[in-house]
Amino acid sequence: MTDAPPAHSVEKFRDWRFGLFVHWGLYALPARHEWVKNREKLTDEDYQPYFDHFEPDLYDPAKWARAAREAGMKYAVLTTKHHEGFCLWDSEVSDYTVAKTAWGKDLVGPFVEACRAEGLGVGFYHSLIDWHHPEFPIDLVHPQRDDEEAIAKAAGRDIQVYADYLHAQTRELLTNYGPIDIMWFDFSYPGRKYPDGRDGHGKGKDDWRSEELMAMVRELQPDILINDRLDIPGDFVTPEQYQPDGPMQRDGVPVLWEACQTLNGSWGYDRDNLDWKSPELLVKMLIDSVSKDGNLLLNVGPTGRGEFDPRALATLASIGEWMRLHERSIRGARPADGYVAPVDCRFTQKGNRLYLHLFSWPMGHIHLPGLAGKVKYAQLLNDASEIKRIVNDPHQQAQNTTMGGVGPDVLTLKLPIQKPNVLVPVIELFLS
Repeated sequence: MTDAPPAHSVEKFRDWRFGLFVHWGLYALPARHEWVKNREKLTDEDYQPYFDHFEPDLYDPAKWARAAREAGMKYAVLTTKHHEGFCLWDSEVSDYTVAKTAWGKDLVGPFVEACRAEGLGVGFYHSLIDWHHPEFPIDLVHPQRDDEEAIAKAAGRDIQVYADYLHAQTRELLTNYGPIDIMWFDFSYPGRKYPDGRDGHGKGKDDWRSEELMAMVRELQPDILINDRLDIPGDFVTPEQYQPDGPMQRDGVPVLWEACQTLNGSWGYDRDNLDWKSPELLVKMLIDSVSKDGNLLLNVGPTGRGEFDPRALATLASIGEWMRLHERSIRGARPADGYVAPVDCRFTQKGNRLYLHLFSWPMGHIHLPGLAGKVKYAQLLNDASEIKRIVNDPHQQAQNTTMGGVGPDVLTLKLPIQKPNVLVPVIELFLS
């Protein structure tokens, strides 16, 4: 049973447009990327101090949810378990959970409640991989991939025993926390090889029993959306750390999609990673996604004490100020119906309103092909100040300070010299 979800779930997802991703786990303590166990080839014993010292005493999910809402986000997705295997809830089938740490309290339930209190949709990320589980085979992405002794000891591991565990935990998550909007699995890698060509024992749909898993998810949560990383088609696709050059497609057919992006160069808290994206760049990425009928899921990696980094909060606040003034060009918006934006601009549309996002501020004028005679009013969205429309004479000759004639289908707008004091200016065009 892998049929599509209800249409209302799809349209709700498209209306949201902007969401929060939260990567949080034991890796917040070493603060060297969420793949630190893999990158540094750490054993379970090496990793144990992070479990022993996990104490998120400043965890306040209400602050997280409020920061997300004020940034203009409409949903949030939490890593219930990442590849390290540590669970943020009290799983009945594992002792490697937050309930067994000194902290001892469920982290997922309060997150869900906080999101709902702020009107946010709720999603769960859940890793298909588990570097701690005793039956998960050692493969090319496992921390012990080069440890011959560990590989020999693991020779009898049974991936299907692990798959039973994966299914049991998914059932817990989708049974214990009420309606869940998104199930975000990660990730499959069938057929992947080592650089020298050796079989990497990569894993995919047969290992996870993906069709069975998806059917269970549908049964437990009929309105849920499932992503595309089970090695079978999902409800939406998830370009990661890049922006697609156009609307996403599967076999030539448009498909629901969501770009997932980081604030800096890491998903988990990485104290020394300074590759912070500017608020302007992130707003442009959001606009770009919506103009291509996609969403943006923007990640924050909380600290080991459970707080958002001040730099992350500052970025979210800057995006939120832009969204406060420009939300209607994003929320519920769709790609423009048949109109092509000028160079370094993006169109979105909602009903009879067309939104022109100017990534670069032109000098004096901007020309919009195909819109002559179709716009009855134009204004800057940030302050509702009028933008003058110029009636072009296609026979006008350019001379000195007189602009030459442009095509009869072109609408010309006269712009102020000074760029509005916002990250990305938006012109709202009211169509006739």
